[in-house]
Amino acid sequence: MRKSPQQIFRRYVRWSFYSVIIGILSGVAAAIFLISLNWATNYRDHNPWIIWLLPLAGLFIGFCYHHYGKRSEGGTGLILEEIHNPQHIIPFRMAPFVLLGTVITHFFGGSAGREGTAVQMGSTLADQLSNIFHIEAEERKILLIAGAGAGFAAAIGAPLAGTIFGLEVIQIGRLRLFALFECFVASFVAYYTCVWLGAPHSHFEYVANVVFNPVTFGAVILAGAAFGITANLFVQFTHFIEKLQKKYVKNPMLRPLLAGILLVILYGLEGSYNYVGLGIPFIQHSFTEASHWYDPVLKIFFTSLTIGSGFKGGEFVPLVFIGTSLGSFLSQFLAISMPLITALGFVTVFGAAANTPIACAIMGCEIFGWQTAPYMFISCWVAYYLTGHLGIYKNQKIIYSKKDQLLKVFKLHRVISTRDRETTT
Repeated sequence: MRKSPQQIFRRYVRWSFYSVIIGILSGVAAAIFLISLNWATNYRDHNPWIIWLLPLAGLFIGFCYHHYGKRSEGGTGLILEEIHNPQHIIPFRMAPFVLLGTVITHFFGGSAGREGTAVQMGSTLADQLSNIFHIEAEERKILLIAGAGAGFAAAIGAPLAGTIFGLEVIQIGRLRLFALFECFVASFVAYYTCVWLGAPHSHFEYVANVVFNPVTFGAVILAGAAFGITANLFVQFTHFIEKLQKKYVKNPMLRPLLAGILLVILYGLEGSYNYVGLGIPFIQHSFTEASHWYDPVLKIFFTSLTIGSGFKGGEFVPLVFIGTSLGSFLSQFLAISMPLITALGFVTVFGAAANTPIACAIMGCEIFGWQTAPYMFISCWVAYYLTGHLGIYKNQKIIYSKKDQLLKVFKLHRVISTRDRETTT
């Protein structure tokens, strides 16, 4: 039944109110998280001896989640599961648990990120509105999606990307815009709330002097392929570590403990400690000086071991590290300027691993300038089609396979070409 203008108006007023609340809650949570993470990183950098306590930190995280975490241990996978099949409200404990777990992980030197934490906190806090305002199960999907996008926007500092991220991350093969308005409002409110509270965001220079020619377009396609293959390696290795741990270490509390022991030994043998924590200084350095081939390889190993063993934190910044260092290295061989290919790696590897090419291409434009848009979208889409359907987020629903998506594009192209020929005739 078609709704009347009055019903539509009331619906937008109601969801505007909900979306603003979601944005404020997500922005405040992200600000607390980013400020805490910044403090933890600075303390660790000035007291590097604390890294040797990483195994005990892992044991503590494993103990807390095993005995008190309950359903919250499902993380982002639980949120996607509830979006697809709303059954039970996300337990509130997920927000403080993942916040504390991530800060502890970084404080003691785990190689992890931050976006997953912000996404989980945003969706968890948004879902609590279901009880307060008696929101029906189907409408909970909007709360969860808007919360995820708002958390992403606040943590990354890219509100337009956050608007699309919440909608794109839930399924592969189709982007449904049914909650676009709510995601837009929540993401922008969350971002500006986070900024107003003084949360630290990493800033990068716009990519200047972007040239458009066939040689550069071809090089971007090759770079996108390399980024996609790398993203797939990261996902595969992370899942391999997780399966290996579950198969041979039956007690979940011991998994991060054992991984922590291995990590501190390998950190010490490697010696540079470049791969500890977020690695923001190294990422910024990659834009001006070529990285080594082993930088993305080692970051893949250390992050997969950290995340796959039960430490907390997202994959975004580690994947940015991997992408920027790989792009910086490839700039020596491909006809693309170092700042541009490094910026492409910044967004493409994560976009491919998360199966969110549109949101990440937009994020790249927000961070590095809209003049990079053609190359951002080309790189992200090439990488996206090369990664397969396995991603860092569990429980993504496959609506259309990537192969079917490509076939539809080529079919549409043939139809348009045929129509053009008939019109000409």
